[in-house]
Amino acid sequence: MNLENIKDPKMIKSLSEEQLEKLAEEIRKFLVQKLSTSGGHLGPNLGVVELTLALHKVFNSPNDKFLWDVGHQSYVHKIVTGRASGFDTLRKYKGMSGFPKMSESEHDVWETGHSSTSLSGAMGMAIARDLKGTDEKIIPIIGDGALTGGMALEALNHIGHEKKDIIVVLNDNEMSIAPNVGALHNILGRLRTAGKYQWVKDELEYLMKRIPAIGGKVAATAERIKDSLKYLLVSGVFFEELGFTYLGPVDGHSFTNLIETFQYAKKTKGPVLVHVITKKGKGYKPAELDTTGKWHGVGPYKIESGEGVQPVSAAPAWSKVISDAVLKLARKDKRIVAITPAMPMGSKLMEFAKEFPERFFDVGIAEQHAITMAAGLATQKFKPFLAIYSTFLQRGYDQVVHDVCRQKLNVIFGIDRAGLVGADGETHQGVYDIAFLRHIPNIVIMMPKDENEGQHMVYTAVQYDDGPIALRFPRGNGLGVAMDDECKEIPIGSWEILKEGNDAAILTFGTTIEMALDAAKQLMKVGVNAKVVNARFIKPLDEDMLHTILCTGMPVLTIEEAVLQGGFGSAVLEFAHDHQYHNAQIDRMGIPDKFIEHGSVSKLLEEIDLTTEKAVEKVQKLLEKQSIIKQQRA
Repeated sequence: MNLENIKDPKMIKSLSEEQLEKLAEEIRKFLVQKLSTSGGHLGPNLGVVELTLALHKVFNSPNDKFLWDVGHQSYVHKIVTGRASGFDTLRKYKGMSGFPKMSESEHDVWETGHSSTSLSGAMGMAIARDLKGTDEKIIPIIGDGALTGGMALEALNHIGHEKKDIIVVLNDNEMSIAPNVGALHNILGRLRTAGKYQWVKDELEYLMKRIPAIGGKVAATAERIKDSLKYLLVSGVFFEELGFTYLGPVDGHSFTNLIETFQYAKKTKGPVLVHVITKKGKGYKPAELDTTGKWHGVGPYKIESGEGVQPVSAAPAWSKVISDAVLKLARKDKRIVAITPAMPMGSKLMEFAKEFPERFFDVGIAEQHAITMAAGLATQKFKPFLAIYSTFLQRGYDQVVHDVCRQKLNVIFGIDRAGLVGADGETHQGVYDIAFLRHIPNIVIMMPKDENEGQHMVYTAVQYDDGPIALRFPRGNGLGVAMDDECKEIPIGSWEILKEGNDAAILTFGTTIEMALDAAKQLMKVGVNAKVVNARFIKPLDEDMLHTILCTGMPVLTIEEAVLQGGFGSAVLEFAHDHQYHNAQIDRMGIPDKFIEHGSVSKLLEEIDLTTEKAVEKVQKLLEKQSIIKQQRA
């Protein structure tokens, strides 16, 4: 079957199991081929091919609602709902999203990019359905790793309490991005080995009903016998105790088992949990054999070998620069511990984990817990380094405010993927952390210009004893600069002049420093000598330098790869206002008030006018305005 001919999932319903098997094989080949050139989430999607096809065969999308938790496993769903032709543009600028997208299809009813949200969304949809008096099925599909998220457990508790008709599909592949951790993972491990628990329970009930009445004791104890069997077969019976009918474990690669179970679930009243066992990366050996999470999300690769085809940068990845600096310091300082919410690979902490297993903690997808746990460590004079992506840090905002900053605890936030990240799009762009951290008392926020300054900032953070400190760093590789042998402390709140100038000042930090220096070169060609400042501390500001700049009356341009509202430029404007520099000419460049979609970072910067050319134009306009004002005053 030509996959591009699938325009509607109704086409799946008429297929026999033999035809479904053939279709599954074609889909796997298609995904391996397409993602070898575009990159994307290969492992998760290869694991859910049969599961997705079985769901579409039994249920009726879009009337029945599929909510894909995280959404990185929705590629097969996209194919079945008529989007196979869009895979050449997957995750590219103005192309098809790598996550569910309502604007793409009526079959995408829930947009996600963070884990553990599908159950709460499903509960809302189920309540709406019941209030409207309709009868559609609500089917959230959630991975075992996502169940460590507190929000998912809150939703399970509420769904079970309200007895809503929701069919939760638990896609259990023993992995999230990295191997899963925790007690819930162990419960699921016991469930995997329990066999067809629901079938055994039903058979026992049938047999008991056939026993001739031999007194009241059998009847009175029948339910207790069934309960005892539950505890015998499945230690804890976690989901049934929450009020769910538990079906499974089900072979997630058997159409017979999947279809039979979904049909049974469809007829069952109240909340149902279908426990499906799948193999992440199934059908492509390099992905199947992966135990590290490498094939969760990949760049372009060679199909035959699985080797990457993108040129390897000579400069180290930013994540490795920072984690190496933490590891180096941890060898001398036993107070340093490392924490990550399910991202040991992405945060390059595997070497730390290997060398100091007793001081490394992967808490699973549980950002809130990770932050407050770090706070607890800090109360006991340890130095917790929390490696967390910018987009995931926002999930623990309350904990940052109340448990860390309010108590003025020495937690080091290693904020990875700060700034635009590109292909993952709106849900992953790390552009909000400055705005949501800057207004919180007691916190320091900094970002290095290069890898060498990055290692010095790690050292500075460890030496700092006056509250929490956030170290931002971007996705991708550094600049390849020489690294000092010894780390040194950078004075908190100090900026650095990279280029002297007396006509205008460009204040920036991190990834946009190169843009500012290029703009200064362009301005020199037209006779404008601009000062360029590495404003490496976003909070606190270098007030002495700001006073010096603003006292001269030179115009100021701020540049940041972060949202403008509440950002670094806002801080400079606030400073000018608070110190009564009412005639100061200040302009800002940054992320506008909109969500930034997917595409290469260079394309996205162009789209939002965060470019060298725009910086030159803004400085020139500031100077023109200043000149006009001077003429008017004269």
